[in-house]
Amino acid sequence: MVRPLQKGIYVPLPTFFDANEDLDLKAFTKHIVYTAKAGILPVVCGSMGEAVHLSPDERVQLVKTARAALDDSGLHQVPIMGGIGAASTRETIILAQRLAEAGADHAILITGGYYAGALIKKPEAIKKFYVDVSEASPIPVLLYNFPGVTGGIDMTSDLVEDIAKAAPNTCGIKLTCGAVGKLTRIAATVNSEDFANAYPRRDPSAPFLVIDGFIDFLLPSIAAGASGTITGVPNFAPLTCMKLWEYCVRPDLNVPEVMREAQDLQALVSRADWAASNANIPGMKRLLQYLFGYGHLPRGPLPEMSEDEADKLLIGHSAILNILEYEKTLRDQGYRYNSP
Repeated sequence: MVRPLQKGIYVPLPTFFDANEDLDLKAFTKHIVYTAKAGILPVVCGSMGEAVHLSPDERVQLVKTARAALDDSGLHQVPIMGGIGAASTRETIILAQRLAEAGADHAILITGGYYAGALIKKPEAIKKFYVDVSEASPIPVLLYNFPGVTGGIDMTSDLVEDIAKAAPNTCGIKLTCGAVGKLTRIAATVNSEDFANAYPRRDPSAPFLVIDGFIDFLLPSIAAGASGTITGVPNFAPLTCMKLWEYCVRPDLNVPEVMREAQDLQALVSRADWAASNANIPGMKRLLQYLFGYGHLPRGPLPEMSEDEADKLLIGHSAILNILEYEKTLRDQGYRYNSP
């Protein structure tokens, strides 16, 4: 089954571990169904999923588990995006092939940062990396720009556009650099009819989408041509995130009263995103343990967060309490996202 790439809200799912740091597939299954039923699209084995701490076999197991969980819940049409980032081009291609066989519909690919100094000096090597991987991948590849975890590698809009033109099996980019101008420039290029005609995608169901790496500026980024966000917030407030997306795509968004409501909701989500980002993966896992009872442990050497620290940074944080209250209200009202 070919599942099209969708615009909308994506969540990088955590990888849950037991006390021995083995995969907790029961918790993972429960969580992917919980988020997907709210309308959230899953990213498996991404940065939030501690992909760098997973073996290739574990990544395959997680994608297979995700596909089975979605299918068993009647969510057959929900696509899976799998993280294929690895240190070498060769290993990355192998991961793309294996995750496609396991059930991933699209891949997300971050640049390896171990030799960042050399790559920063040779941006053509970064371009070659994405071109080579996407050409060999059986599924479309989403570029991933995250300087904070790649040794400072920060792709320019010119480089991203060059890759998009040279690699027809690329299907977009996630920008976790917070550069709104860069997002605007890339979106202006790839959203144009000229680009679509001159550089058609290998898979027509996977157009080149520009995706925010943070949900804290989703509303203004949509005006600049973005197609959604990949954000950790839906892990604990999926309905709220879908409500914000509903506002983003409303045809009457320019009505002052509607825009005011959208801005207020964006502010609520932005404050929660900031709190969650500061607490990082260990904090997210503590919050999800508090809400759902999942195990809180990351894999070493990533340190776990203490209960006291989690209470201070997240669980007792006003921004988190406010969004959880709003989430409960939506749930009590039986809210479901309805496409305009």
